[in-house]
Amino acid sequence: MSGTRLSLGSLLTDRGMLAVRKIRRKLGMGTICSPNPSGTKTSSEVCNADWMASLPPHLHNVPLSSLAIPGSHDSFSYWVDEKSPVGPDQTPAVKRLARISLVKKLMKKWSVTQNLTFREQLEAGIRYFDLRVSSKPGDADQEIYFIHGLFGIKVWDGLMEIDSFLTQHPREIVFLDFNHFYAMDEAHHNRLALQMQEAFGNKLCSACDVESLTLQLLWEKKGQVLIFYHCPFYKQYPFLWPGKKIPAPWANTTSVHKLILFLETTLSERASRGAFHVSQAILTPRVKTIARGLVGGLKNTLVHRNLPAILDWVKTQKPGAMGVNIITSDFVDLVDFATTVIELNDLLQEDRALAKC
Repeated sequence: MSGTRLSLGSLLTDRGMLAVRKIRRKLGMGTICSPNPSGTKTSSEVCNADWMASLPPHLHNVPLSSLAIPGSHDSFSYWVDEKSPVGPDQTPAVKRLARISLVKKLMKKWSVTQNLTFREQLEAGIRYFDLRVSSKPGDADQEIYFIHGLFGIKVWDGLMEIDSFLTQHPREIVFLDFNHFYAMDEAHHNRLALQMQEAFGNKLCSACDVESLTLQLLWEKKGQVLIFYHCPFYKQYPFLWPGKKIPAPWANTTSVHKLILFLETTLSERASRGAFHVSQAILTPRVKTIARGLVGGLKNTLVHRNLPAILDWVKTQKPGAMGVNIITSDFVDLVDFATTVIELNDLLQEDRALAKC
């Protein structure tokens, strides 16, 4: 009898939590992280700052590779420097054109893929960050910057912003995916690795078996940061995970239909063990796309009108070993992206509750 009572209690608790979340979603309720002066609430201010800590107990021992986790594409690109040189990720032809000041202004419209800073993304619930880095021509101190066509902020400043949030939210976990490197030699890689160690210290989680990594394990070890490094240099530091542990197939299309077909196909081919999985729910402009929407930029030309359809696809997904894991988007604040992804974990709650019946 006691076993039955415990199961029914757990069932009611899980269903109760799910009902509360659904009511809050319908009413547009949420905690405000940083209220604006008018006292109104925008989508970027709905706070998911502690969503991992708030997951129900039966999800604490589920592998992170089986949870639904929201991420951002080109996460650092909320600010790029029009006055800096064009990045080494661009072709010689673009570099020549960029000598004209108007060209850089137009480049900025297509280089920026996020509105929110690292801190604001974290408060909104984003836990995976897509990062591209480079040294800067003529920079004698070997400083490293984020880059997407144009140079962004210093990597060190971004790491410190993330660490500040993690210190205040000790049960939240982040994935930092360093997947593109430009104009970097061994000295630059060593400098970056040392910056990571200095910024995060004991929060760094050494590479291990993916299936063993759960919220409960990380909380016990006080680990909060997983860093993936798509470069052979990862072998020199135990806290750097190989890039193959977090594949992120790229559709490279402007068509929502083709994107969704690609996402479904790559999910069906997902490895059942040994790796996380990133579903890049993003559209990529072609040269003709940019030519047609030159002044409008990425957000107004491609993202704004297509993001609702992409979000509808997200709502149909289910997390799990063969389901979605990490889902990324451009301009994560334009729709209720992070909350939608987080609430997919409610489906795991429903499964657990029904199993106990």
